[in-house]
Amino acid sequence: MNPSVLVVEDDTALCDLLAWNLSAEGYDVRSTGDGEEALVMVREQAPDAIILDWMIEQVPGIEVCRQLRKDKETARIPIVMLTARGEEEDRIRGLKTGADDYVTKPFSPRELMARIEALLRRSRPALAGDVLQYADLELDPTSHRVRRDGEPLHLGPTEFKMLRYFMERPNRVLSRQQILDGVWGMDSDIDERTVDVHIRRLRKAVNRPGDVDPIRTVRAAGYAMDVS
Repeated sequence: MNPSVLVVEDDTALCDLLAWNLSAEGYDVRSTGDGEEALVMVREQAPDAIILDWMIEQVPGIEVCRQLRKDKETARIPIVMLTARGEEEDRIRGLKTGADDYVTKPFSPRELMARIEALLRRSRPALAGDVLQYADLELDPTSHRVRRDGEPLHLGPTEFKMLRYFMERPNRVLSRQQILDGVWGMDSDIDERTVDVHIRRLRKAVNRPGDVDPIRTVRAAGYAMDVS
């Protein structure tokens, strides 16, 4: 499952360059030059990271960053602020608003790729092959092993991918469409009801008598990995 990046940049040539470099590195890329549209796109399908230009149309990048940080569903998405503003006060303002990193134009695409990779390693450990943990669940993406409270669990390939998708996004409500896109791919024609079938299989695989179900059903919204 490739990590996804949303590029929010109204310079078409630069946006295309960034999209090309990211795609070449194996990222799934979406892009827009409109701040208002960016907020809609993030809420429809949250990316794993955002490259956000300060000066964009409709809603300025710094306001996009502020709004995403106020929403608990998007607050943890890594954001790299991209801007021509090089003054220290501007950099501090961007970081205080919630940006995780700050790159001043002109910049090296290779350096930006390295910064994105570093942010993703911290926010999604599975991208670096690290073991994912949530409550008493442990998932090793490299060996494809899952344990609960130290005991091995046996999951089918789809349930493994679904559990990994949830464990990379703990406490976030995910719609059926988001789960379909994340587990089966955005071009899939599978019906949303298929998600419910595999959720039942996943619950059967991970829950033993007396265990707390780690998958919470959110009525009219979807599902979340949440044991609180």
